[in-house]
Amino acid sequence: MFCPKCGSILIPKNDGNKKILHCKCGYTNSEDIKDMKFTEVVKKKKEIEVVDKEIETNPLTEAECPKCHNKKARYWTQQTRAGDEPETKFYKCEKCKHVWRDYS
Repeated sequence: MFCPKCGSILIPKNDGNKKILHCKCGYTNSEDIKDMKFTEVVKKKKEIEVVDKEIETNPLTEAECPKCHNKKARYWTQQTRAGDEPETKFYKCEKCKHVWRDYS
């Protein structure tokens, strides 16, 4: 139940030999609430799913791995030198996970 004055939740309180509802703003409900039943429903939180699989977000391209000669590799670029020089392209083989660079 909520307070009609301020809208806060009414709190049960003992007033002599009966229980009444009161609010922090000063409002009190004079009715005896001994027959009133208070229940609280707690929803169970969903558990966090753990994924052990590595998800690759880099794009796939045709590039030959120097180690196993596989034709597919993931790539990304990174600025490894001065800002006025081109960035370095890195490749990661889909099969053996070998990483190499392409400076061109």
